[in-house]
Amino acid sequence: MSRTDGDTWDLASSVGATATAVAASRALASQGDDALLDDRLADPLVRAVGVDTFIKLIDGELPAADDRAAAPAADPAMNRQTMREAITVRTRYFDDFFLAASAAGVRQAVILASGLDTRAYRLRWPAGTVVYEIDQPQVIEFKTRVLDELGAAPAADLRTVRIDLRDDWPAALRASGFDPSAPTAWIAEGLLIYLPPEAQDALLDNITELSAPGSRLATEHMDAGSLPADWAQRLSERSKRFGSDIDLAELFYLEDRRAAGDHLSERGWQTTITSTDDAFAAHGFSVPDDELRALVSTSGYLTATLP
Repeated sequence: MSRTDGDTWDLASSVGATATAVAASRALASQGDDALLDDRLADPLVRAVGVDTFIKLIDGELPAADDRAAAPAADPAMNRQTMREAITVRTRYFDDFFLAASAAGVRQAVILASGLDTRAYRLRWPAGTVVYEIDQPQVIEFKTRVLDELGAAPAADLRTVRIDLRDDWPAALRASGFDPSAPTAWIAEGLLIYLPPEAQDALLDNITELSAPGSRLATEHMDAGSLPADWAQRLSERSKRFGSDIDLAELFYLEDRRAAGDHLSERGWQTTITSTDDAFAAHGFSVPDDELRALVSTSGYLTATLP
């Protein structure tokens, strides 16, 4: 279903289902003696959502969960190990961002569009750290209930902010105790492409307004102008080959947009881009040498610091 103004979702539909898909990938990468991640909450969260495709993925009942040798030769990204590696690169990038910010003395963190993110529970946060999670009320309520039933306890002072990012989330964040005079570590993981270009810029402006010197931000870097015209359709086709019915092309906002780094630089942030190849190489992995490499060749990850 295509996006509309004011649309809503739960974790089994629309944009919410993509959060569950990411959690399923984290669960997959956390399995076995050769686990690449340690996210023990991802599996029960995905099962609680109840989407059959994602449960089959983590149970090894879909082609993408087969051994590398069983994957179609024409599509080397469609196998268990490359899926595990890809989500590991993404997850560790944002994990390491928060850990580095904490080591530098930042004690306030904000996870925008938190979905099924479990960092408030699984990272080693220094004493006194406050973590804010912002997402739609039904998403926050579901995750909070499931984790409470599991007996999971946050490793920081977790404060949930139950609001749509299209509403006045800065006011809601402040009302939850957020201190704009203190440095903050922000992440916008897997978020910007789901916002219209003007909403992306407004989000970055709000972050800037709320950020004291020493604040940091991490998100994906995408040079949309360098991508082929059908890149979203190709990504959707790739995901559908292992059973997903999510049509990313309908969920993304594909209008021309400025790169987040350019927008932030104009507002005084110092930015660093890590290419996808370098992000994979940092963990001893390689980007699969297929059409995926062409799609991600100019993409990567962005970290910004406000002096």
